[in-house]
Amino acid sequence: MFLLVGLGNPGEKYKFTKHNFGFLAVDQIVQDYNLSVGGLKFNSHIFTGNIFGKKIITVKPQTFMNCCGESIRLIMNFYKIPLENIIVFHDDLDIVLEKIKTKIGGGNAGHNGLRDLDQIIGSNYLRIRLGIGRPENNAYEISDYVLSNFNNEEMKKVSIVNQKISKLLPLILEEKLNEFSNNFYL
Repeated sequence: MFLLVGLGNPGEKYKFTKHNFGFLAVDQIVQDYNLSVGGLKFNSHIFTGNIFGKKIITVKPQTFMNCCGESIRLIMNFYKIPLENIIVFHDDLDIVLEKIKTKIGGGNAGHNGLRDLDQIIGSNYLRIRLGIGRPENNAYEISDYVLSNFNNEEMKKVSIVNQKISKLLPLILEEKLNEFSNNFYL
């Protein structure tokens, strides 16, 4: 069983913000693989199903980014999902928009959602790092930037990235990502 976690903030206000890229990615997966709505449990929207014979639980924590770890811990414990079967989709400032990188473990690079997860469940899970790039204007506060909406042109790129991620999911689940090497760019 695999747990796919999209990081983001709940509510319409944040739906299309850069910080919600993880939510948008798992929304694409839920749609493409017709995952069933499991409702609101453990402070998360839960979707379940099978992807190429693998049982999948996909979640969007509804606790706000900075407090997502506890709900993920509860889900892990209830479904007995080991840390190595957790895949977290999140925005990454250090990668340009349209690029994706993966890594297992490591630091959180100031990402508060990852910081909370790492403190509560540990850090040795697969991260799908979805590039949002840094603001062009250095005077822009990072918190304001990640909570700003993608513009129309950026949303087109986000859609393409999410479609690629969804198509790659079977390879990720089959642990064939090594064919692309750890820390690959797409």
